[in-house]
Amino acid sequence: MLEDPDELAVLEEIQQELILEEQSVIEQYERSLQFDEECLNATLDGLDVSDKVICPVCRKNYLTVQNHLVFCQCGLYISTQGMTEEKLRSLLENTVTEHSHRCFHNPEFRVSSGMEEEASLLMSCPV
Repeated sequence: MLEDPDELAVLEEIQQELILEEQSVIEQYERSLQFDEECLNATLDGLDVSDKVICPVCRKNYLTVQNHLVFCQCGLYISTQGMTEEKLRSLLENTVTEHSHRCFHNPEFRVSSGMEEEASLLMSCPV
């Protein structure tokens, strides 16, 4: 038995610190679970729009392909001939896959717009 009040106070202080640390760990775990759930829901929501193509330039918005045009809210605007979302997705996937066989860096995309030529989507590697 502890009879010294100072020892008892120290032990109570240690117990309080351990309780606070345990609560902090539980809160972190709950936040992590919530984040994981939000990520899973976002992924599942993304599965519903699997026919959409994400803009390779901004990587935020979906591309729209219609009337021989490919465009995005970010400002990407390219005139095309006979392009469909499926064909565009396939071209982008094949090009990125081919690059990844030679290089482990992610390629970057931009739109070129020369004086006399029409805009083109260009892929380059920062390496």
